[in-house]
Amino acid sequence: YSVPVLFDKKMNTIVNNESSEIIKMLNSEFNNFAKHPDVDLNPDALQDEMARVDEWIYPTINNGVYRCGFAKSQEAYDEAIDELTDSFDRLEALLGERRFLCGDKFTLSDVRLFVTLLRFDPVYIVYFKTDTRSVAHSPNILNYCREVYQMPGVKQTVDMKQIKSHYFTSHPDLNKYSIIPRGSDFEALLSEPHNRSEL
Repeated sequence: YSVPVLFDKKMNTIVNNESSEIIKMLNSEFNNFAKHPDVDLNPDALQDEMARVDEWIYPTINNGVYRCGFAKSQEAYDEAIDELTDSFDRLEALLGERRFLCGDKFTLSDVRLFVTLLRFDPVYIVYFKTDTRSVAHSPNILNYCREVYQMPGVKQTVDMKQIKSHYFTSHPDLNKYSIIPRGSDFEALLSEPHNRSEL
């Protein structure tokens, strides 16, 4: 399977399967059908800043968790976890100065980051060995995640049971018996009040 996929039902073909391109399309290409076509998460004025943050967040955090989890040697893992740890610290500092990645406006860069951070503590720390840092113990990142999670409509898209079930049962090489760890109630942590309006 290749997910996500943007599929054209009339032409019976895949339009795209690259998430970073699909979210850009969903931002503007379907405004005729959107409830809120005025919402623009990919504003022209922030293109340069979005590119700057995406340039280090994608390879070291979004993809960094996979580089850790699927490393085939200690050296590859060590390189990936060092880069992820450094970027996590950099992110914690950045979110101490900015409400969102690019300033005061929520953008597609935040969407891309949030879906990784949402899975970080419940899945990646255990499954992909990304245990040098955690969202729960990073105050700025945690409060950032709380704000995004509490935005209208976001919580309803999160199915942590399905997320954990998918990850922990999809890779026999990593989890032969498909045991799903219980963990803590991460969504309860995300439901607590945040302090982001202070920025």
